[in-house]
Amino acid sequence: MTNLDYGIISNCRSAALVSKYGSIDWCCMPQYDSSAIFAKLLDDEIGGSFEIKISEDYDIKQEYLWETNILSTVFDNGTDSFQLIDFMPRYPREDGSYYAPPDIIRFFRLIKGKPKFTIIYDPKLEYAREKTYNEYKGDYIKSFTREGKYDSLFFYSSFHLKDIIDRKEVELTGNAYCLVGYHEKLVEQSLDRCYLKYQRTKVYWMNWSDKTTRYTHYGNEIMRSALVLKALSYKKTGAVLAAATTSLPETLGEERNWDYRFCWIRDASMVIKVMAGLGHTKSAKDFLRFIIDIIPDKDEKIQIMYGINKEKELTEHILSHLKGYQNSRPVRTGNAAYIQKQNDIYGILMEVIYQQFLMFETSLENSEHLWTIVRGIVMIVEENWQKPDKGIWELRTDERHFVFSKLLCWVAMDRAIKIGEVLRMGINDTKWKAVREAIYRDIYDNGWNEEKQAYTQYYGSNDLDASTLLMQTYGFIEADDPRFVSTVKATERELCEDGLMYRYKNHDDFGRPTSSFTICTFWLIDSLYKIGERERAKEMFERLLSYSNHLGLFSEDIDFKTKRLLGNFPQAYSHLALIETAANFSKGIATDTMLMQD
Repeated sequence: MTNLDYGIISNCRSAALVSKYGSIDWCCMPQYDSSAIFAKLLDDEIGGSFEIKISEDYDIKQEYLWETNILSTVFDNGTDSFQLIDFMPRYPREDGSYYAPPDIIRFFRLIKGKPKFTIIYDPKLEYAREKTYNEYKGDYIKSFTREGKYDSLFFYSSFHLKDIIDRKEVELTGNAYCLVGYHEKLVEQSLDRCYLKYQRTKVYWMNWSDKTTRYTHYGNEIMRSALVLKALSYKKTGAVLAAATTSLPETLGEERNWDYRFCWIRDASMVIKVMAGLGHTKSAKDFLRFIIDIIPDKDEKIQIMYGINKEKELTEHILSHLKGYQNSRPVRTGNAAYIQKQNDIYGILMEVIYQQFLMFETSLENSEHLWTIVRGIVMIVEENWQKPDKGIWELRTDERHFVFSKLLCWVAMDRAIKIGEVLRMGINDTKWKAVREAIYRDIYDNGWNEEKQAYTQYYGSNDLDASTLLMQTYGFIEADDPRFVSTVKATERELCEDGLMYRYKNHDDFGRPTSSFTICTFWLIDSLYKIGERERAKEMFERLLSYSNHLGLFSEDIDFKTKRLLGNFPQAYSHLALIETAANFSKGIATDTMLMQD
């Protein structure tokens, strides 16, 4: 495949990527950040996959079942045809809990004829570090490791299991199923049981989608993006993953390959704002609870990211035995960025807490807890806002006075003051306002570059940075302020190439970036819309939407020349920005229509 032509299936516990040809090329079990059981995505020779091998005369069409995270792949050669339905079970039990086992179910529905194909079931446990053995056990196939760390997997099917082990061609004469489970099943598996799980899972997803706010424009794109965010939501703790994969390169053949199966605090405020705006206040509350739970004691350092089970240590390792996605080494697990100092994190956290008070009811006990956190963050900001840091892009070079980091320190003080007003406390109000004003003046005087007529990446820099486009979003500056209008135009002029945005162009620790960061293009489009260039923004938006894969999914990056998707996939931040931009457009179009009617 030349692009990330995959669909994601998920049950809010784990996820798998299914190619447009029906091959499961990536899955970690029993949860999102576990070791991979299928990793062909990262090594097409030894990674392991679960494929359906058919003759070349079949046409293949893939799509999601309407408003679900259930994937349908139809194989048709004119005479013979069947539908492959892939899903991970998730549905409510009678006691209010959810059935969401670490299972993948592949339901084969006969459409016509007698299709013949070979099932290539080739799991490679523990990232294929050691050999995986497959044994026929009568009712199931057990896959397991003997050397290194022990792991095992169980396979059930209505097909003859020995035919699958021997990779013999099978004939589909009626509906059938395959089930891959991390745990051995205690009850007998059957076609009826799998079909029932399928129907219950479909109802679950359709009910979830039915609760999603509808927009008159770009409704399908917003819904698919919302379903992606739900697919990346770890129900157990409320965490939202940045992406379902590790080490998919920002640029082919380079070293910008990171593990994104973690939860970045920076995404938090946007996740909560967007999900609540879509009507999913429960998801927003779950994520808010995750954020509040990981905020440490008064004197402990706040990290920029955490594991999905609230882990603090995310030690980075290199899997040297894997050749990487299209030979892009290294393959990494863990992420060393967790130790970085980024001052913008405090503004993000304060924005999250402020949203809590605005959106949700808060008990006195909870309010007191949050107020303690607010005061603690303010103390940290007072002590650190004048210091350099690594910045939003997690540069591994020298620390600098990044404009975005200063902006978020201003946000921290601004929201702390507003929270105090909501609580009618007025504590340290005068002092906090003085600090807010000092940060504002510092950015206004030192972040602005008179020659460029723009706010730049860091103090004294001539380099532009897409993150400055968020200055209006966070309330630092008005959309019609000449400085903001000029910054938007200068940033587009220097960082936009053929309708796609660089994060920045200056060299970092890995050289000059060579691919477009998808979210930055959404930021530009949103900014252009806000400064009044609506038609051009709308044209850019629709062109960007056309660069998604065949299922409407986006990764982290897009290649400037080929427009192929690059980077980890699917990317939560890209879909968050898509929703926010599309919602702004839809609201604007609706408002314009009403004004025209009046």
